[in-house]
Amino acid sequence: MRVRMTRRGGLAGVVAIAALLVGAAPASAAPGDASAYGAKLNLTLLNSPAVSAGPFAAADANGPTKNTFVGVDLTGVLKTGVINTSASRDEKTGGVYSRASTADVRLDLLSKVTGKITAELVEAECEATQKGVTGKSKLAGVNLGKLGQVNADPAPNTKLDVQLLDIAIAEVIFNEQIKNKDGSLTVNAIHVKLLQGKLGSIGTGDLILSSATCGPAGLPIPMASGAGLWIGLGLLGLVAVPVGFTAIRRRNALNAA
Repeated sequence: MRVRMTRRGGLAGVVAIAALLVGAAPASAAPGDASAYGAKLNLTLLNSPAVSAGPFAAADANGPTKNTFVGVDLTGVLKTGVINTSASRDEKTGGVYSRASTADVRLDLLSKVTGKITAELVEAECEATQKGVTGKSKLAGVNLGKLGQVNADPAPNTKLDVQLLDIAIAEVIFNEQIKNKDGSLTVNAIHVKLLQGKLGSIGTGDLILSSATCGPAGLPIPMASGAGLWIGLGLLGLVAVPVGFTAIRRRNALNAA
């Protein structure tokens, strides 16, 4: 009877240690995500069919990590040159990075109101590290026609209104930065919003050029700790308990003799 009681205690010890290890192990978290694309649009234009296209040249940290598209050509709306995107993850640090670059942009969507809008290069990028998430946009060779002017490195969420008869019918946001609920950051180099219900409206919808999303950073994976350490401690505990049980059983047998 004494041996049987000790055996039950040994099994209980195994279960207790296993539970302890499960409870003490750090919660696993998926590494941070990152993605990017060159252009995406979803528009409903007056007296024209709806236009929905993209995302073009989509890249993701889970693959494909790099992408290229030769160019977008949508008559009366948008024309671009080569689009290049990339998204990456550093498994050791948990950091992520993404970038989207669109060359030779010609935006015809608003040309009847603003005149010619062009840019040699439109770029967005973001980075997430253990210190936080940051992003920025770069513009090169920009001509905004009657819309006005914008810096080559515009401040976050710089907005210009497109007006007809002194009424805003659209807005163009440069270096748009959106903080998402999951802690990630989306950076849109250019975001055109058509305003619904405005006098003289040309339609509704959105057009985005060069978008990058990343973060938050995932947990780093140190070589001397992490899953490997907890697995090793678990195996050690499972080996030590049966040895202790055997020693107790032998001692009890000697006492009985």
